[in-house]
Amino acid sequence: MIKIGNFFFRYRNLLFIVLYLALFIPSPAIFSPEVFGEQYYLWPIIIGLLVTVSGQLIRGVTIGLAYIIRGGKQGKVYAEDLVTQGIFNHCRNPLYVGNILMLVGVGILSNSLIYLLVFIPFFLFVYQAIVLAEENFLRGKFGQQFEAYCQRVNRWVPNLRGIGATFQGMHFRWRRWILKEYNTQYVWLSGITLILLLKYDELTGYDTSLRNTLLVVILSLLLLMYLFVRYLKKSGKMKE
Repeated sequence: MIKIGNFFFRYRNLLFIVLYLALFIPSPAIFSPEVFGEQYYLWPIIIGLLVTVSGQLIRGVTIGLAYIIRGGKQGKVYAEDLVTQGIFNHCRNPLYVGNILMLVGVGILSNSLIYLLVFIPFFLFVYQAIVLAEENFLRGKFGQQFEAYCQRVNRWVPNLRGIGATFQGMHFRWRRWILKEYNTQYVWLSGITLILLLKYDELTGYDTSLRNTLLVVILSLLLLMYLFVRYLKKSGKMKE
């Protein structure tokens, strides 16, 4: 599993692109009009948005309180410090938990049974392998310090005990959140826009012209926001 995790760690960003493209593969519906009636589409939209937004909130809070560098080094697992503050004091992999919820949410939003039954289990397998590879590195580098951390904090299931004290004792760095997440936010929001407008004609009253106009306007605004934040970051006009 560790070798598998090291392999997928190198290509994990490409994996996300594949998983987003998979949302548009034709699939049997999770929620169908035969079972849920004429307004069946409200179920995947409401549930999907709640789940995916909760994932993004977890990522945002985690990054804003105590950021951990997951980029690796030369395509391999690497870390300079063992970060145990912030949300990492309640879950060892909160960023990954956020990613899982985000993808499960957009899978529900796209109303794709194949996505939830095939691609999400594959994604969970890959993440488990990556985490085992990361833990193998951290255990070798930090030794007993990491072992004590593992005994105290769950790998996947967050322990919310003391979460209030965590928020009170730390400052949320919103600039860091923007600078670290603007790329993820752009892809995520663009994906949600495409799913809502391309899969649910009911939202635009089956008006193709209105749908296309909304697509152009919303995607253009998201692109402009992305380019603006990128400019602020690259020019040094916004710093953490």
